[in-house]
Amino acid sequence: MNQGFPVSIELQLLGGLGTGNRPTANVCTPGTAVEQNGKVDYSHCINSTSKTYDGDQWIHVEAVVKGDESMTFLVDGDTVLTFQKPQIGGAFISKDRDGKDWDEFGITDKQIWISKEGTTLKEGYIALQSESHPIDFKNIKLLNLSGCMDKKAKNYKPYYIKADNTSCVFK
Repeated sequence: MNQGFPVSIELQLLGGLGTGNRPTANVCTPGTAVEQNGKVDYSHCINSTSKTYDGDQWIHVEAVVKGDESMTFLVDGDTVLTFQKPQIGGAFISKDRDGKDWDEFGITDKQIWISKEGTTLKEGYIALQSESHPIDFKNIKLLNLSGCMDKKAKNYKPYYIKADNTSCVFK
């Protein structure tokens, strides 16, 4: 689809500015929305509960993505944000703008996206970016949470959360 900026769920990483609270591992939702406490939240960005990380330092960030069910963001082992049902939103940035914001962000086929409002996100791409400041990434790992959950199988993993027992290997 023709997008100047992708319709996406964004794990936003922010460093401190030395001037107060600035959490990291927030979620930003261009063209999307998420649910919290059983209600759809159309806020463009939702802050996490992480502390502020001033200066240059490494932090460990994890995103646990359970398809269209839920996402949990962790920073240095602490859960800082959880939300459910990532979905196509009713607008690109703000539902209060009557669809005008789709045009401002280069979405020329906005009616296609508007017609998909509420459709949960089950798949997609993973992208890393630095929007306006330098950032270093290291030790990037993707872990499939679906697999053989039969403890008798050679390829059983205790971290699987969704069974795909057709993949089990026994000898």
